[in-house]
Amino acid sequence: MGIQNRAKLLLSTELFVLDLDGTFYLGDRLIDGALEFVRYVQETGRKVLFFTNNSSRSPRVYMDRLASMGCPIGREEIMTSGDVTIAYLKRTYPDKSIYLVGTPALEDSFREEGILLTDGSVQPDIVVVGFDTTLTYRKLERACTFIREGAVFLATHLDINCPVEYGFIPDCGAFCRAIAASTGKEPKYLGKPFAETLDMVLAHTGAARERTAFVGDRLYTDVATGVSHGAKGFLVLSGETRLEDVRKSETRPDAVYWSLGEMKLLMENFDGKWHHGM
Repeated sequence: MGIQNRAKLLLSTELFVLDLDGTFYLGDRLIDGALEFVRYVQETGRKVLFFTNNSSRSPRVYMDRLASMGCPIGREEIMTSGDVTIAYLKRTYPDKSIYLVGTPALEDSFREEGILLTDGSVQPDIVVVGFDTTLTYRKLERACTFIREGAVFLATHLDINCPVEYGFIPDCGAFCRAIAASTGKEPKYLGKPFAETLDMVLAHTGAARERTAFVGDRLYTDVATGVSHGAKGFLVLSGETRLEDVRKSETRPDAVYWSLGEMKLLMENFDGKWHHGM
């Protein structure tokens, strides 16, 4: 795709939903041009919403981390798969009891929103599995038992691995595969790339579907959320996915950019031409 068409796609976008690790930062390092991209988007009257599938941490942790990197944001500008799961539970299963396989931070988020959590001593209505970095065998055993006995099986997101500085660690999807192998039951996944995420983003921001773009370094989560549900999906090559991966993938991004920094340069260079009928 030519530079001009890639620029047009950016300039016709009013909401950029940005992934974090591999897109905005790598570990503790900002990706070159990422902060400048966010500032340019905001200065030109467009919007940014950060979205991460990582449900092990609270939104406040991400707010503090971004602020330390020179990008202070409000609570309304960050969303996690945990938020999507909470909204789904409140809408679809109000007043049902939940056994949560999750971190204390995720437990706190659920309780703050009035979700009824059980301690595992009684059969719950629903088992929810998140990215639980405090996972124990007892939690795994309880979850499997409850699902076999009829509890609904939900998961905050489908990521198999979570990237870290030294490689990868098992994520929510890996835990769910173990539970599914034991119980014969598959979960309903939430978070990216599923419709519940896009629906919540649109309701939260008021943005138009066709003028919303999900931006990230993963084809099967970030890009797929947009292209599978009537929005846009932009791939950046600053993280996990390489250009050769795109050619082999069934998920086709609307456009590919080297980084948020390149996206900013394209927008800056073509913005005036866009308004004059580029």
